[in-house]
Amino acid sequence: MIRVVEREKAVSSRESHGHQELSRVNKVTALFAPKKVLGIYIQVPFCQTKCTYCNFHTGVASRAAYAPYARAVEREIRDWRALHAAANLESASHLDSIEQPSYEVVEPKKAVDITAFFQPKVDTIYLGGGTPSLFDPADLSRILEAVRSQFACADATVLSSGARAASTEVTLEADPETITPEKAAAWLAADINRISLGAQSFHDAELKPAGRMHRREDIFSAIECLRSTGFAHISLDLIAGLPHQTASSWQESVEEALRLRPEHISIYLFEIDEGSRLGRELLAGGARYSATAVPSDDAMAESYEFACERLNRAGYDHYEISNWALPGFRSRHNLKYWRREPYLGFGAGAHSFDGHWRWANAHDPAAYAAAIEQGRLPIEQLEEVTPKQALDEELFLGLRQLEGIDLARIEAQYGSQFNAHFKATIGARIEELRAQGFVERAGTRVRLAPARLAVSNEVFVALLQ
Repeated sequence: MIRVVEREKAVSSRESHGHQELSRVNKVTALFAPKKVLGIYIQVPFCQTKCTYCNFHTGVASRAAYAPYARAVEREIRDWRALHAAANLESASHLDSIEQPSYEVVEPKKAVDITAFFQPKVDTIYLGGGTPSLFDPADLSRILEAVRSQFACADATVLSSGARAASTEVTLEADPETITPEKAAAWLAADINRISLGAQSFHDAELKPAGRMHRREDIFSAIECLRSTGFAHISLDLIAGLPHQTASSWQESVEEALRLRPEHISIYLFEIDEGSRLGRELLAGGARYSATAVPSDDAMAESYEFACERLNRAGYDHYEISNWALPGFRSRHNLKYWRREPYLGFGAGAHSFDGHWRWANAHDPAAYAAAIEQGRLPIEQLEEVTPKQALDEELFLGLRQLEGIDLARIEAQYGSQFNAHFKATIGARIEELRAQGFVERAGTRVRLAPARLAVSNEVFVALLQ
């Protein structure tokens, strides 16, 4: 399943090698690190069961593991400056070489104030997973209190015009069957103001083989509970391409979602890869996990195109390949990923990006919690984003957004990196794609052609090859 858009994994991390001289890093950093407001991502890697299509680093664990893990996350947040300094993350010239996952402390070199890279102000917090709604609300509340104790979170303010400026967007991912009136009330009291609901389908015949714990009626009960509690921003996920899904059942799921009128809808296409049990079974030509009942690529593309047309008629703004929102309800947190804005991740497997470096914590929850308890940040991956990589990301992440990219802005920001040769090469590829009907161009602005969104990956490959 394509999950690029609903997590901090918007750009995959790769391991980097070799120490970089601080003077060189400082020169390059100026290209990548304007002072912008941070997003905070908190990873909860536990689920009740592992869905057959899931390719995330999550797993099933005893409930006894939840509270100790929550305490470790809270400690990582409260001690983040010391942990980053000990791991030399405040200098951007850190960690000599990481070729294998390592949980050892790296001796700090010359530390530089992290505000050189971004201001410690926060306007989005995202609790994802996994299934963070499984946690005791008190644990979630303490984690959010830790964030607010360490970062300046935006509060809602009344402007001179009388309008209210947006407060910090705080999202909690939740499965329908985990939602109760008591939990919903506690979440709202903890200032969680956005729920991302993993509905996936409104048909039990699709939910059950996929390993989902909820059923159709649970979705309606969850929405009713959230609304009656006072939640005014609900996002709902659907998956096109689940086993046993038909054109008719997909259209019914889309219609059911629209009847519930969530403020935001995300639609993902099932993707075959080795990261999930179902994906591995399909690649092996097997029949387990209802592998033989997975719709064809053409059927999934038709399902996506139906959703595009139907949601547009229903008044939803299609602002990113997989995301639609009613006016004023775009996912502000996920926009940071597509716009390459800085974010910090806390928890096992959480990724971070400061504008120049990407790094990720150890994926194993026990190893992560043990390291934090010992005052060590268990960095598993580290990558210095080169100017070329950053420029490529500007293009393909920008094109995921329906408004597209402004080549003039990118050229102004990247200067010599956007040289005459690169400009000519990209210009020629864009013109070729435009002639083939894959992209549209108006002056310096380029965007994917609306009719070709279902083949966006092919367009990205052609543009960046």
